[in-house]
Amino acid sequence: MESFIYKPIGIIHTPFSSREGMPIQGGLHQDSKGEVEVFREYTEGLLDLDGFSHIILMYAFNKSEGYSLKQKPFLDDKEHGVFAIRSPKRPNAIGLTTVAVEKVTDNII
Repeated sequence: MESFIYKPIGIIHTPFSSREGMPIQGGLHQDSKGEVEVFREYTEGLLDLDGFSHIILMYAFNKSEGYSLKQKPFLDDKEHGVFAIRSPKRPNAIGLTTVAVEKVTDNII
């Protein structure tokens, strides 16, 4: 199988710079705020996005190193397959999340 290469179109900025204090599930911490900085060459693609209440973000777990096919998730004492849990230590370290759109200003969501 061939590889897929994704070109980043922006950067997600959050108040979290390390794993300590970072929510394990974003949906459980809806008071957490952040911004998506879309790279300038993609700004036109944001036209009318402010009419949406939510967007889905796909992102790289940029601090994840390695993976294991079976892991014990936080607050669980039983191993599960990596595809049955929400872990950044995956064969492809990518994640998805749904976030509320408060406003879109220029290239910032």
